Amino acid sequence: MQASINRLLERANTVILGKERQLRLALACLFANGDLLIEDLPGMGKTTLAHTLAALLGLQFQRIQFTSDMLPADILGASIFDRESGRFSFQPGPIFSQVVLADEITRATPKTQSALLEAMEERQVTSDGVTRPLPRPFFVIATQNPDTQIGTFPLPESQLDRFLFCLELGYPDPAAERELLRGEDRRAMVQRLEPAMDAEQLLQIQRQVPRLHAAEPLLAYIQALLDYSRHSGRFRTGLSPRAGLGLLRAAQAWALIDGRDAVLPEDVQAVFPYVAAHRLHLADGHGTRIGSRQAAEILSEVAIP
Repeated sequence: MQASINRLLERANTVILGKERQLRLALACLFANGDLLIEDLPGMGKTTLAHTLAALLGLQFQRIQFTSDMLPADILGASIFDRESGRFSFQPGPIFSQVVLADEITRATPKTQSALLEAMEERQVTSDGVTRPLPRPFFVIATQNPDTQIGTFPLPESQLDRFLFCLELGYPDPAAERELLRGEDRRAMVQRLEPAMDAEQLLQIQRQVPRLHAAEPLLAYIQALLDYSRHSGRFRTGLSPRAGLGLLRAAQAWALIDGRDAVLPEDVQAVFPYVAAHRLHLADGHGTRIGSRQAAEILSEVAIP
């Protein structure tokens, strides 16, 4: 298992240059059976990251380009009347894939955005009164441009809370960018990638993550972080119980990637900013959403038991 994880990261780093930490975080999100939101400017490699992960994991991949005129049926599918049989038959939409890239999700209206809620929470889709399971494993990678850009519909808090992590890729460092400029086209490299593991191996890892040992003092540390977010007075609302469970699973996944069978406080600290930032808004009149750097400041305020 550890060899497959290391091989996956090694191959991913040949495509996504200078972003080793972001790749580890994305992998931890997937291993924890969560969904990933990437917020950044256009052209930063968000789509390439999604393609790379799908290729290296040998998973079915679908990209959904969100637009303002998109309807929920364009994502979930719809029942179509078949004249030959005289019956309606369900035609599944692109959501019925193992890795779904919801590209520029904030370009769609809130009604269309909400079509992902059940899929992300329950790993199933209900259409025409019939509930249909989604493939396993199932992973949503959504990308969004900054809210300041024209034509965006910011995700509501209820949907933001469904995403385990929110990442920013940022500009590459000078060495990585020079290699990018002189190197091969990233899309061509992705097409040649050989899977580092298969779907069954990924499912085994996802089943293994909750089994990693988390001692009582570590659980107390997670509760202390949750309590600070709720009662410090700095934030409009605190972290939800779902966020607390997600923080634990993400820390377990981070420990597993490091090849350990027990979770350390450092694992919690490594993932906390990316679990908390998109869920917390400042308590001032503007209710501004904090960033990962501000979320990291919380760690300095809460002592490790």
